[in-house]
Amino acid sequence: MVRELAEYERAADQATATAEDFARALAPGSGVGCLLAEVDGPDGTEVAGMALWYTTFSTWQGRRGMWLEDLYVRPQHRRRGIGRAFFTELGRVCAAEGFGRLEWWVLDWNTPAHAFYRSLGARAEDEWTVWRLDGTGLAGLAGGDSPS
Repeated sequence: MVRELAEYERAADQATATAEDFARALAPGSGVGCLLAEVDGPDGTEVAGMALWYTTFSTWQGRRGMWLEDLYVRPQHRRRGIGRAFFTELGRVCAAEGFGRLEWWVLDWNTPAHAFYRSLGARAEDEWTVWRLDGTGLAGLAGGDSPS
């Protein structure tokens, strides 16, 4: 499903995680969680979608939060309420854990997702710009070298 999502987001070449990577990341106590949606199909039960999240922390709130890293529903299972059910369950987890917020990214061009998130009562945080260090920039920083 991660590869399907990467293809949908036009970034298939960037999805390099393996099953072993996910097994390590999703270990109990890691602060990483994953929900799966299953539906009955003609060949038995099949996975229709996933929501992968991890905990964050807000210094302003002094509380943990949840970052929804990926939510994906396979195209043939969309418009059946699975995405809304994921958010309902994520909201329940946030309430049970005392999390102060639930946040996520969405690509600018993904207007169907924008409309769906607004229907949930979510809002875009337009004042913030995402910055990233990875690859050679991160390696250079870790090694004490500054990238040019």
